[in-house]
Amino acid sequence: MIPQNMTKFYIDGEWVEPLSKTRVGVENPATEEIVCEVALGNAEDADRAILAARAAFDVWTVTPVKERIALVKRILEIYNERYEDFAQVMSTEMGAPITWARNAQAWAGQVHIEATIKAGEEFEWEYMRGTTRIVHEGIGVCSLITPWNWPMNQIACKVAPALIAGCTMVLKPSEIAPLSGVLFAQVLHDAGVPKGVFNLVNGAGPEVGARMSSHPEVDMVSFTGSTRAGTAIAAAAAPTVKRVAQELGGKSPNIILPSADLAEAVAAGVNAVMSNTGQSCDAPTRMLVPRAKQAEALAVAKEAAEAIVTGDPRDEATVLGPLVSKLQFDKVQRLIQAGIDEGATLVTGGTGRPAGLNRGWFVRPTVFGDVVNAMTISKEEIFGPVLAIQPYDDIDDAVQQANDTVYGLAAYIAGPVEDARPVARRLRAGTVNLNYPDWDTSAPFGGYKQSGNGREYADWGIHDFCEVKGIVGWGA
Repeated sequence: MIPQNMTKFYIDGEWVEPLSKTRVGVENPATEEIVCEVALGNAEDADRAILAARAAFDVWTVTPVKERIALVKRILEIYNERYEDFAQVMSTEMGAPITWARNAQAWAGQVHIEATIKAGEEFEWEYMRGTTRIVHEGIGVCSLITPWNWPMNQIACKVAPALIAGCTMVLKPSEIAPLSGVLFAQVLHDAGVPKGVFNLVNGAGPEVGARMSSHPEVDMVSFTGSTRAGTAIAAAAAPTVKRVAQELGGKSPNIILPSADLAEAVAAGVNAVMSNTGQSCDAPTRMLVPRAKQAEALAVAKEAAEAIVTGDPRDEATVLGPLVSKLQFDKVQRLIQAGIDEGATLVTGGTGRPAGLNRGWFVRPTVFGDVVNAMTISKEEIFGPVLAIQPYDDIDDAVQQANDTVYGLAAYIAGPVEDARPVARRLRAGTVNLNYPDWDTSAPFGGYKQSGNGREYADWGIHDFCEVKGIVGWGA
């Protein structure tokens, strides 16, 4: 299922022909076949969309919040009607196994919209502090730049709070996986979003993304992607002093406490890394285990990794699909080889495709042992199904190793909660997960250090899209 309008942009309430004539093929990474073409815009296309958003802002931002929430509820209804379509297009554009596409990728868009609606209804938009009226209002025109690895997760947790906060926006989905973004734009059109409030332009980051980050009529940039791209966006936004909210890379530690059920914790950690083919910024890719238990941990990890079903994303039994592109495949191959060359113990997996798969960007689920923080596979974000297991001597050593990274997006701890809680307080990460909990779409999501700034999800996302105004003397 390929959405209509892949070679058009959604600007000022209409599907319009791009000014740019550039087109690029969209590849199904499981087959390496081009399924359609997508238009890539230029700076002038971005300008059109930004000016449409600016023209719509003054009316939309004073629309009563109840009406804004009602519109997002209508968006949710239509999204749910198209739920299977979203699962199918994300399976096509990402190679996501269809079961995962339904239960995680499409589901993420749904639950983020639900959580944001609930947060908007409970949000304290105005209140008195003494004689001053405190007012939360939309920051203005927002550039939303989203990645390919969790398309609807990131689109929903930006668009929904921006709409409810009273912002207008331009969305640039990843040109690598653009099908779901175009489908989402159609959902918003069908829901009756007013002209100019939501706009979509596809394009490459160095051209369209750069213009969206630097344009003087943009008040905020919300970006999810690599730390490298994030620094470029921050630099482009700086001259006009825009607000920049960024969710960037990660290299998340997973501390298996001495008191944990080792077999259960290690197996769960392996599965957490391998989900989404390892293409999650908060994946627990560095597993820290007690040194005396490393041999046991490696045996458990080997068994768990080798049990993962890799193959055709259309098969509902498939767990591990391909990486998203040849570029990503080549990067992961390079980093697996670096692990071997630098002396880590290859427990299972390695370079090359899995047996029986000679087409598509499939990789072997890979586990390394005897890893130390100086190794490339411990420092660099691999973004593939590769787990590095590192031994530690005591809890102080585990915490030191866990925090010895430029990133700070997420961290994980496995073991009795009473043992895990004091360790959690010592970890420098925006989210610390104890014993692989269910996804909490009302918890703040964002990073410390080079993993970004700002927080997304529910009311945290709404806050980021608001300015705070004090009207002094209101109650005098």
